[in-house]
Amino acid sequence: MKLFCCVTLLLSVAVAYYIYTPLPETVSEPWKLMILDAAIRSMFSVGDLFESLGVCHHVKTIRYIQESMQGLAPLPIGGPEVQETTFAGVQVRVYETSKEDKDRLRRGLVFLHGGGWAIGSTKELSYDILCRKMADELKAVIVSVEYRLAPEVHFPTQYDDCLEATKHFLKPEVLALYSVDPGHVGVSGDSAGGNLAAAVAQQISVDDSISVKFKVQALIYPVLQALDFNTPSYQQNHNVPILYRSSMVSFWLEYLDADQTLIHPMLINNHTAKNQKVLSKHRAKYDWTALLSPDFQKNYKPVVQLKGSPKILKKVPALLDVRAAPLLAEEEVLNRTPQAYILTCEHDVLRDDGLMYARRLEQAGVTVTSDHYTDGFHGIFNFAFGPINFSVGERAVRNYISWLNVHL
Repeated sequence: MKLFCCVTLLLSVAVAYYIYTPLPETVSEPWKLMILDAAIRSMFSVGDLFESLGVCHHVKTIRYIQESMQGLAPLPIGGPEVQETTFAGVQVRVYETSKEDKDRLRRGLVFLHGGGWAIGSTKELSYDILCRKMADELKAVIVSVEYRLAPEVHFPTQYDDCLEATKHFLKPEVLALYSVDPGHVGVSGDSAGGNLAAAVAQQISVDDSISVKFKVQALIYPVLQALDFNTPSYQQNHNVPILYRSSMVSFWLEYLDADQTLIHPMLINNHTAKNQKVLSKHRAKYDWTALLSPDFQKNYKPVVQLKGSPKILKKVPALLDVRAAPLLAEEEVLNRTPQAYILTCEHDVLRDDGLMYARRLEQAGVTVTSDHYTDGFHGIFNFAFGPINFSVGERAVRNYISWLNVHL
């Protein structure tokens, strides 16, 4: 009996030690976040283990675990009609309100899911529920794009899939088929999907061959640049769940088909050292000392290497490609993009990407609504519904849909 009690105590201590993560005082529901983070870390650890054993790429293991867990959740019943089809050869899910609403023109929204360009799916329960909710409450047609993922494909395939599917939907005859008003179409996405949404919005805005333009762009904690991994939010939140700084760099390298050994030099900004002339025309576009308010800069200092590793930009030229890093777009491009809604979270490494983009859009003359959550963390939209839900996620989704209802 004593042995059993001792083993139980030791296991309990070990589990508590594994789960416990120091968190900021203001983060939403910290103990629930710790448990969620422990589960996610375990999933990624299993992926790393399988890859080290030569079984398969760690991303494929993570996807398998996610899909298995999805199968345990009850499927939504009723609500909008859901059709799986292809737009320009790209798989999409189309969510439509009930048939009695089809006799009038409706709003349309292209939605691009997150997941570091490597995981996530239109079928993921959180995205499925979100799209159903938007279709129902906005009386809109929602097109959720199932773009291809890394490691099977890399940049620019994800971007190209999203762009081609979007261009197909924006054709007047296709909008007419779905009874969508050409004057009320938008694009949205979260995290890596926010990256793709911003890039697609830029391209659609400057492509004069496309007659239908977006009315709005709604970006949820978007990732928009890979030149500075030491912005104040990266420094402040580098170890805050559920997106760690090293994980974000790893996602970037996977997306851009680059060597994962570059993680460390990029973490210390060796790829953007001062002595690189190629960066001269871009530095002002991600200079957070000029683009962020003092409230967000706090006491953090820029991390700028004098020499660094200039070969990184030669090995990974896509780091400077605006299709991958929309924050680097020229002002004349930003000026043509639609009014924007940008949601950011205080406890998120990507906070400053969104804030800097909001500022650059405003400087270019674009109307921007910034929605910041002081108790939010990365991924709150994925935890607004279902068995693992956070109050900040529910609040954020409600405000996001309310904004779309007014502006789309």
